[in-house]
Amino acid sequence: MAPPSIETQGLTKRFGRFTALQDLSLKIEGTKCVGFLGPNGAGKTTTLKLLADMIFPTRGACWINGISVQEHRRGALTDAGVLIESPEIYPSLTPNEALEMVADLRGVPPADRRDRIRTVLGEVKMDDWANQKVGRFSKGMKQRINIAAALVHDPDVLILDEPSTGLDPRGMAEVRAIVRDLKKSRRLIFMSSHILSEVVDVCDEVALIDKGKLLFHDTLDNVTRRFAEGHGSVDVTLARPLDGGDGRAKLAALPGVSDVTDLDPKRWRLKFTGGVDGQERLLEALVALRIGVVSVAESESALEEVYLSQISRGD
Repeated sequence: MAPPSIETQGLTKRFGRFTALQDLSLKIEGTKCVGFLGPNGAGKTTTLKLLADMIFPTRGACWINGISVQEHRRGALTDAGVLIESPEIYPSLTPNEALEMVADLRGVPPADRRDRIRTVLGEVKMDDWANQKVGRFSKGMKQRINIAAALVHDPDVLILDEPSTGLDPRGMAEVRAIVRDLKKSRRLIFMSSHILSEVVDVCDEVALIDKGKLLFHDTLDNVTRRFAEGHGSVDVTLARPLDGGDGRAKLAALPGVSDVTDLDPKRWRLKFTGGVDGQERLLEALVALRIGVVSVAESESALEEVYLSQISRGD
């Protein structure tokens, strides 16, 4: 069986004289989460609406699992779950009732619906609310039901349009946790976002778009290596606080370190030079210091620097 896939070739959409999307050619395949990153107005939602056949392209084409969306809409979207711009659910319905309607529309056999609804409510952590009126739910809870609706027919491609936008911090964290869990179910998830930390936290790959043009598509690690030009940034977490003055001096003296920032007494951000080899030397020297290193992770600021540099070049 072929892996799930999404592909666009020369995809262009104009609204009058305004070009919302220009010659987007992108191919992603396999079971993973790809973040479609860009500022507001970059063309993200336009792209997802074209993939879902909600609007028609001015030029170009797109495919889901190798099936043309424009020529064979039903076949292309059969194995795709789509959530774009958070639809409202009738407040008088329960999740069970709402998902029963969606399952019927998506062609889930009547004999399988109860099990599928129970499964997807479990996936979005809403089992205990299955028979409560949706009108009583918070915005985050409603969004989780919307995600469940996109999953009810068990698609292998999931298209999400900024699923955490507009939620409070708790709701955002819950939605991101759900998406991380969904990656374990062998699906291809294509998720638009304008939030860098969200992409770093959830996604395996990133495709950056600005002003309707795709700037790059690659793994998160490759993106930072590709554009960092020999520079890098890591966040170091310690088991115990490190004295500010002496600690900074020790870290600044490590090989290749060009800048040290204390995020809090137990967390430090180190910028370094030398690429992968420099990072290896830095990690060896960190451990040798015996200062209680618990973890070392690539800094979110690494992608932020790439993001800002590429967006500014497009101005």
